[in-house]
Amino acid sequence: MSPQNLPGARERRVRTGGIELCVVELGDASRPTVVLVHGYPDSKEVWTDVARQLADQWHVVLYDVRGHGRSTAPKPLRGGFTLEKLTDDFLAVADAVSPDRPVHLVGHDWGSVQSWEFVTVERTEGRIASFTSMSGPCLDHFGHWIKQRMIRPTPRRIGQLLGQGAKSWYVYMLHTPVLPELAWRGPLGRQWPRILERMEKVPAGDYPTSSLPSDAAHGAWLYRDNVRARLRRPRTDAYAHVPVQLITPTGDIFLSEKLYDQLEMWAPQLVRRSLPGKHWVPRTRPDQLAAWISEFVAANEAARADGRPVQDTAPSGAYADRFGGQLVLVTGAAGGIGRATAFAFAEAGARVVAVDRDAEGAARTAEMARLIGSPAAWGEAVDVSDEQAMEKLAEKVAAEYGIVDVLVNNAGIGLSGSFLETTSEDWRNVLDVNLWGVIHGCRIFGRQMAERGQGGHIVNTASAAAYQPSRALPAYSTSKAAVLMLSECLRAELADRSIGVSAICPGIVNTNITATAHFAGADAAEEKRLRKRTSRLYGFRNYPPERVADAILKAVVRDQAVVPVTPEARGARFLYRVSPGALRAIARLKPPL
Repeated sequence: MSPQNLPGARERRVRTGGIELCVVELGDASRPTVVLVHGYPDSKEVWTDVARQLADQWHVVLYDVRGHGRSTAPKPLRGGFTLEKLTDDFLAVADAVSPDRPVHLVGHDWGSVQSWEFVTVERTEGRIASFTSMSGPCLDHFGHWIKQRMIRPTPRRIGQLLGQGAKSWYVYMLHTPVLPELAWRGPLGRQWPRILERMEKVPAGDYPTSSLPSDAAHGAWLYRDNVRARLRRPRTDAYAHVPVQLITPTGDIFLSEKLYDQLEMWAPQLVRRSLPGKHWVPRTRPDQLAAWISEFVAANEAARADGRPVQDTAPSGAYADRFGGQLVLVTGAAGGIGRATAFAFAEAGARVVAVDRDAEGAARTAEMARLIGSPAAWGEAVDVSDEQAMEKLAEKVAAEYGIVDVLVNNAGIGLSGSFLETTSEDWRNVLDVNLWGVIHGCRIFGRQMAERGQGGHIVNTASAAAYQPSRALPAYSTSKAAVLMLSECLRAELADRSIGVSAICPGIVNTNITATAHFAGADAAEEKRLRKRTSRLYGFRNYPPERVADAILKAVVRDQAVVPVTPEARGARFLYRVSPGALRAIARLKPPL
């Protein structure tokens, strides 16, 4: 990253301890400063996409750590990468770019490891306003974590030690003499971009740079100069003197989430976030990182201006650390499962787009979502069966709100009646909404997710009727079976794009779908009676839509493929697998209507 390949960037050189650091600035220098510190074996270019987005609101500063990128390396290398010297570098950069007020610090991987040193030593007090950490623990905290499990071993603690030990295989390799340097300057350095693309889904761009082989060779001394010494004799005063935001990638192959179990003891002002992604989230999830960093910086700036303690900026509801700030679109959101799902995501701090062909109902859902906890919510009136209307909705959402992170295709209609009494028009109506509505949503919004290249999740509401044949629901069951198979196929196709797909099969849930269901072959009076009777049966069952909404959020968090929700849905799914003949026999029974 240089002024030549990043418009608006300004480069300067900062001298410290006999070396020169390459520092790049973006944005208005009169605004609060955010300093981004890269990890191993990276250079500052790992932050390119995050920095571009932050620069619209903040003064953003990036620098190549000593021995990396366009910064010079210490001589000799041994002893030149200690945490004490890295702290000297940071203070020199902070004094150069923001001499009169503290900076907001963000670190990834080894950038986070060294930043933990910055925020826990006495000499940096007053120079740092906040710290956002990702994929890099404090070595002192790590040392105490290991000692606690060795002093008081239990099967669970031993398992945690062994698990993290296996994840840390590369640390042992980097302590071997000469071999890491030979590997990085040879085949590993040449193959590294393709390894990242294949294993981490890191997109191509200005990262990694041509300096990677020498960066990685020099950076091996980060480990050699610090890891063993700190793990053997961890500091006992490593308490963070600033508010800390911890962002944990849930798929990090190098670090266990258990490392942060007792972090509140070391960081009293702690906000936790979790993000679906692997280790290199600055490259794979820059939008979400930029949003969370900006929110945290803004909250801390406001608290400092008011002279009050910093409040926890993360929403407090269930799954708040996972969905806070994400954009979630729910169809069929005017009532029932859709409305409950919109509310559940709102409580978790997500921004919500409530979609329904009932404009007033969608608007009411959006208004209530804001009251519940959504930082922003909008109601949109759209018929999901209308392909052009869905295309226009997707364009509007992308332009005004952003790319959807979670899509919930929930809109659906009910249709009951025998096959011989179901007309072609009945079939078209139920397939247009229940199947084509899902197809339109998956195709249009799924393509936007794929083109963004930062993952996402699609939830399709199917039904237990998808795998449970019924003489009374041939059209409805067919539409939901198609949704289930579509979800399975799409899950396979989108897996390599880090987009999860889940099919939710609720079962009998107390919603208003029975009040609007059509009964094929029945006249108006008979249809009214059947609706009333069916509504009474569903009401007697009284399984609330809120429990289905909770299952939807769990499915996204756990990336589940097929989720039968109610006990009868789970029972039918079991029979479908082990005894389909029993389901066929049950299907012959006439419903009690």
